[in-house]
Amino acid sequence: MASLLTSDQRQQLGTTLPCWTLTADRLRRDLQFSDFVEAFGFMSQVALLAESRGHHPNWSNVYNRVSIELTTHDLGGLSDLDVDLAAAIDALLPA
Repeated sequence: MASLLTSDQRQQLGTTLPCWTLTADRLRRDLQFSDFVEAFGFMSQVALLAESRGHHPNWSNVYNRVSIELTTHDLGGLSDLDVDLAAAIDALLPA
């Protein structure tokens, strides 16, 4: 079962997920790829990760750009599900 992040866990996100921006109730990451096909391929990989976790991002795609926002709507904020999915998304990308 998902649980909201504590204030200590939220403070650690800058270290554990440095490429993500933290707002009041969500994590956000903006990515740019070489072209639409690469961006869409990445989104397909994320879709499989999200579906396997039963936790889906808010996202958009314009040509070679992908914007992802993670929040747990059922809990009204950031949860461990968001952190897990963000880390899995990061693992898809080259270091």
